[in-house]
Amino acid sequence: MEVPITQFRREIFALCNQALDGGEVWVTHRGRRFRIVPEGPPASRLGRIAPMEIVNPEAPDLNEPVLEDETKIEMKKAWESDWFIL
Repeated sequence: MEVPITQFRREIFALCNQALDGGEVWVTHRGRRFRIVPEGPPASRLGRIAPMEIVNPEAPDLNEPVLEDETKIEMKKAWESDWFIL
């Protein structure tokens, strides 16, 4: 597809998406032609996600039996306060 620069300005997102999908997009400006092509191989949506590494060295080990018991007691108290009328 070949479009003048004014049409390219109006439809920039649709034309760029067309190029991403593998279609050819040519833009003409002042008698010169430009081809719009994506850089590199197509990336999957998951490939564009930047991984985050979050580590809190001060966080307690939740697998310790003492902490597990404390957590269960807190959860039981919260559950009872929501569901039991004393």
